[in-house]
Parts: sequence; structure tokens; C-alpha cells
Amino acid sequence: MTESTTDAPVRATLGRRLVRNPVLWGALFLGGAIAATLAGEDLSFFPFMLMLVGGWCLGFAFVNATLRMVPTRSGVILHVVVAIALGAAIVFVGESGADVLDSVPEPGRAVAFVLTFAAIPAAGWIWLGLVSRLGDVFARQDAKKRPTPMTPEWEREESGDGSAVRFAGIPVRMRVLTGVLVGIVVVVGLFVASLLIVLDDVATRLGPQLMIIVVGAGIAMPVYLALRVVLQRRTVECVVAFGNDEIRVKAGESSHTIPFRDLELLLWRSRSDYARIEVRGDGVDLSLITGLAKPPAGRTAELPALPRRVFRRLELAGMTEKRSRRDDVITFHQP
Repeated sequence: MTESTTDAPVRATLGRRLVRNPVLWGALFLGGAIAATLAGEDLSFFPFMLMLVGGWCLGFAFVNATLRMVPTRSGVILHVVVAIALGAAIVFVGESGADVLDSVPEPGRAVAFVLTFAAIPAAGWIWLGLVSRLGDVFARQDAKKRPTPMTPEWEREESGDGSAVRFAGIPVRMRVLTGVLVGIVVVVGLFVASLLIVLDDVATRLGPQLMIIVVGAGIAMPVYLALRVVLQRRTVECVVAFGNDEIRVKAGESSHTIPFRDLELLLWRSRSDYARIEVRGDGVDLSLITGLAKPPAGRTAELPALPRRVFRRLELAGMTEKRSRRDDVITFHQP
């Protein structure tokens, strides 16, 4: 009885990791696309969608992996190398792929066909991530000419029983944001595919090199920037306070108070575009993303580290701490 009770949370945690693993989903989607292509589906809607979403999943996983690398310089170098290599591979296949694959058996050509199409959304996401990183570099250089923005700081709560921090946040759940990103990839991919079919002569004259630039600079980048603008318009002022026995969260006009004993999940991520706080329990399911929000003047789009007293209070409430490989992500959950 004890063994099954102990193993249940382990199996549940492993199951959640697998469900949220973009590499696994990318492999499954591409495997389905290869099977459909071998069955004679060619470039029909179903395998095309599998290639598109599967490629994006792998590109998404790669960018996240480089962001987690320590030291940061190693992640940047790997990101640049893979972005250039993948772009060059797509260009090479577009120019000489047909000649190279003439002598390859049919199963091999089907696999190459799927991987080539999947590489396009993967490369697009990888290049978007690289552009975002370069933007951060220029922003840091520009910041040297101005007073350095400060990370939001903990303040003594008015009630006197804890600490509070004020920050700009976007009330949106990560699964919703991920779903929006997947939807955008699918819609943009279908639009680009339709555009290439309609403008076949123009695409042929431009060649694959220029077409990648046109699609990236003329379609993908504006869509990405438009998404950021839309998200930032939803920015609200947020306050999170940790008392002796409860957490108090205010987002815009809404306020929530959750006793620690009723808290089911607390995720605290300090840095990156995905910096956020997630709170679940006592009928509340809230996610406030600060990494994509528009911060107040003189502040960064980050969260400060959790005070040590919060760790102790949550442990006394029976919660279990879990740290990721990145030291800026801390999760507390009920065992």
C-alpha cells in the first residue's frame, strides 16, 4: 500500500513532463507525417499540418534549451551556429535537393521530404528567438547610456505581516499563450503555403534564399511583433504579498487571498520572457506573466527572488519545493 502511494506522484509527475515535452510531440507529429507520406498522401492537408506543427515544436524546444544553458554564452553560440546551419541546409535542399535525392530509395525520399518541410517552421522560430536575443543585446547596450532599470523590490506589507512586490503583469495562462502561438504558426504556415502556390512564378524567380528572407521579414516578424503589442496592451499593475499564513494577489481590479494550507501550486520564475507567477488553489487559477509585459519606467520585466521566510512558511504549510535546472524557476506544490 505504501509503495503504490509513493509511486503515484512520481508517475503523475513523469506523465506531466511527457505531456509538456515539445520534443516528444514534435517527434510524434513528424512520425505521423512520414507515415502519411509513405502511404501516398503527398502534401495533403493532414500531413502538411503535422509537418508544420512538428517542426515548430522541435524549434521551440531547441530555443528553450539554449536559454537554459549555463554559461549563457554557450547557449548563444549554439543558437547562432544552428540557426545559420539550418538556414544553409534549407537553401541547399531548395537548390540541389532534387538532384541529390534522385538516387535515394522512396522511403528515404519521403523522410527527407517531411524533414525539409518541418525545417522551415523550426528555422523560423529559431531565427525569431535569435532576433529576440540580439534585441536584448542592443537594449542592454542602450541601457548603459541611461540609468540602469531596477528589478522590482520587496516592500514591507501595510498590514505588517509580510512582504509585497509590485510589478507589471499580463493575466494569461501559459497553456493559453502556447495555444495562441501554435495557432499563429498554423495560420501563418497555411497563409504562406497558399501565397507560394498563388505566386508560384514569383517564388521561382526569387529563389529559396530570398523567399526565406521575404517570409521571415515580411510575414513572420511582423506577426511576432504584433503579438507582443497585443499582449502588452493587456498589461496591468500587479501586487503579490506573502503574509504569515496566506498569499494575496492583486491583478488590476481583481484581488485574491489564498491561505497557504489551501494552496495547491505556486510557480515563481524570476527572469526571461516567461518570467511569471502561477497560483492555483482555493478556487483560484491565476497566471501573471511579467516577462512579456511593458514594465514601468525604471523597472525591468522581472520578478525578485523569493524571500527566505516564504520558503519556511510554505514548508510549514506542508508544501514541497521543486527547483528546475535553472535557478530562477521555483515550484511549490502539495505532495
